[in-house]
Amino acid sequence: MKRATTLLSTSYRYFLAVAEAGSIRAGAREMNIAASAVNRQILILEREIGVDLFERVGRGLVLSEAGLLLRKELGAILEGYDETAAQLNAFRGLKRGRLRVATVESLSVNRLPDILAGFWAMYPGIEAAVTVTGSEAVTDLVTNGDADVGFTFNPVSTSGLNIFFERDYRIGALMVPVHPLASREALKLADVALYPLALPARGLSLRAALDPVLARLDPPIRPRMEANTLRLMAALARRERVVAFQTTVGIEHELADGTLVLIPLTDPELPLDRLVIIASSQRAPSLAVAAFQDFLKAWHETDLAAPFNGAID
Repeated sequence: MKRATTLLSTSYRYFLAVAEAGSIRAGAREMNIAASAVNRQILILEREIGVDLFERVGRGLVLSEAGLLLRKELGAILEGYDETAAQLNAFRGLKRGRLRVATVESLSVNRLPDILAGFWAMYPGIEAAVTVTGSEAVTDLVTNGDADVGFTFNPVSTSGLNIFFERDYRIGALMVPVHPLASREALKLADVALYPLALPARGLSLRAALDPVLARLDPPIRPRMEANTLRLMAALARRERVVAFQTTVGIEHELADGTLVLIPLTDPELPLDRLVIIASSQRAPSLAVAAFQDFLKAWHETDLAAPFNGAID
């Protein structure tokens, strides 16, 4: 599909893929996604809408009347957006440009690649320089003019910044489904203290959120590992070696396919992790940066803002 389907939430993208492919397995293969994850999103969408979108016929699927209507309306929305985007692109004449993005690691795993892919579908000539760093450094890079747009968590100050998007996420304990604590609906940090742990390194927003609670534990936690990379901690959790701490951001695929589970932490002192997209309010953006900012404003109203496990509505 040449349409800008990345502007749709995950469940709507999966619905369109299945509707066009004729089966969950074929749609999953087209998107290179596990069939179980696609089926789960379809069921979630049907539950939210309150009607069946497909009729199960043998091993295939046939769109119901509601499904036909939804497919038609989504197609109209995407066609209208593509036409508008084409007009804007022609108007601005954006054939070349440069964009500097600073981001925390968790956004660089899935969400930022989706954003950039959607943006390049509209503006293929725009180059991007991406810096992956800690949350405080992202804010500093944007504030100092060394990055045009930043994706970060819990900025200490937003003075001199424009905020394009913000959303709160619960912090949870990340583990394999066979872990002794994996069947729990909620946990406290004291519950996991007896198991091997991987803590985010100091300087990461997650560690700043965890530290006040950790300081109150008696006896104190002695982690098996501290690391400044969430991907390493998730990889070790997959190998049943540690319990890690994370939000859903950056591990969407593992949670969808059931490789890992994230149990919410309910310690009353534990704050939420707030994701924000920022840019400087002190400098006029270039045409390329302005186009990216406009794209973000449209994109966050669909995919980024789509509710999924761990987000606070």
